[in-house]
Amino acid sequence: MTPLPKSTPPAVGAASPNVKRTATTVRPQTNEERRRAQRVFLRMPVLVYLEGKPNPIHGTTHTVSASGAMIILPQGLSTGTKISIENPKTQKKVDAHVVRPPVMNAEGSLVPIEFTTPSPQFWNIFFPPNPNN
Repeated sequence: MTPLPKSTPPAVGAASPNVKRTATTVRPQTNEERRRAQRVFLRMPVLVYLEGKPNPIHGTTHTVSASGAMIILPQGLSTGTKISIENPKTQKKVDAHVVRPPVMNAEGSLVPIEFTTPSPQFWNIFFPPNPNN
């Protein structure tokens, strides 16, 4: 009896969301191409509110998008933590949650957050269209 192969390669031309196809090339998508929304480097103050805590945590944005941000805080927040974030310039608030563990750098803790619902106007800036959508 002949053993079956351990894995079968995908059919030629099979669609994959992680493959970029052009008229002349087929290659894996880059992280930038997989993103749902364009990211913009933007340094601005933010206030982060944790449930049950009376005082906000003062932070700064590192990068922002229509669906969230990477924020710099003096302390890390664990994955899944639900927060409200305020843009002090506009005094708008939006609900969000931490999507991955924070990474420490020289400025503090880089905390990746995602809005509960996309809020492109929250940052009060214009986002360029995402060429990958």
